[in-house]
Amino acid sequence: MVDTSVTLSGLRLDNPVIPASGAFGFGAEFAKLYDLNILGALAFKGTTVEPRFGNPTPRIAEAPMGMINSVGLQNPGLEAVINEELPKLSEVFHKPLVANISGFSAEEYAACAKALGKLPQVGIIEVNISCPNVHGGGMSFGVDSKLAATVTREVKAVTTKPVYIKLSPNVTDITEIATACEEAGADGLSLINTLSAMRIDLKTRKPVLANTFGGLSGPAIFPVALRMVYQVYEAVSIPIIGMGGVSSAEDVIEMMLAGASAVQIGAANLRNPFACADIIRELPRAMEKYGINRLEDIIGGAHR
Repeated sequence: MVDTSVTLSGLRLDNPVIPASGAFGFGAEFAKLYDLNILGALAFKGTTVEPRFGNPTPRIAEAPMGMINSVGLQNPGLEAVINEELPKLSEVFHKPLVANISGFSAEEYAACAKALGKLPQVGIIEVNISCPNVHGGGMSFGVDSKLAATVTREVKAVTTKPVYIKLSPNVTDITEIATACEEAGADGLSLINTLSAMRIDLKTRKPVLANTFGGLSGPAIFPVALRMVYQVYEAVSIPIIGMGGVSSAEDVIEMMLAGASAVQIGAANLRNPFACADIIRELPRAMEKYGINRLEDIIGGAHR
């Protein structure tokens, strides 16, 4: 009998499979399809202090082996998430939640972290630093090591829950951002977020997305995500949640060999709503195929 369990900052998960924020809503919808409690954990939709309608449509564009989205952090806002969405989720999911938060200033991040960190059902605060800093000319927090460190410190100051910083791949050296977050007190890192991309409509000769640019996800970005997880594992000593194009049990194993302690599944859920359940079911079989008895033993195995 193989052991699929893993540990994240003291939280014991039955398996490393976590639906990624943004691709699973607030989770309750998927409970109509299968028992969510087979999941290792669940990252719910990115939450901001104020409600957000998101970007104008069209927001989605197809791409070879992936998709581009420019949803724009659409969510009902912090108050509605706490009072409406999470109580509904608690009825069908009884394991730790990964609370993904976003903001346009360090203060907004801290406000979300403080409020969500008080909830018993939240196990980890995941901080999406790919948002533009409204007080810094629109530069993304995630592309500047000082800004990333500032957000990390602000969030750590208001919560006792483990804080994982979700890193943007749209940088020259992701290890610089990763080490800055670790030095600022991050308990862990999540990577990678989507890659900046676009499509052009040949008939109209205009960008397909109303926002021109969006984030590329899906199998196309898996090799890039794998490379960055590998690099960051060598640069830091805190745990990593790997993500980016993961769509099979073999991908999970490969990501863990690169250095991930757990793995999030994003775009695959949009193509197949049973993706996480399928991967969890296939994981023991894949472990047996490759001679793996205990999943935690292979974390960072490609570095040894």
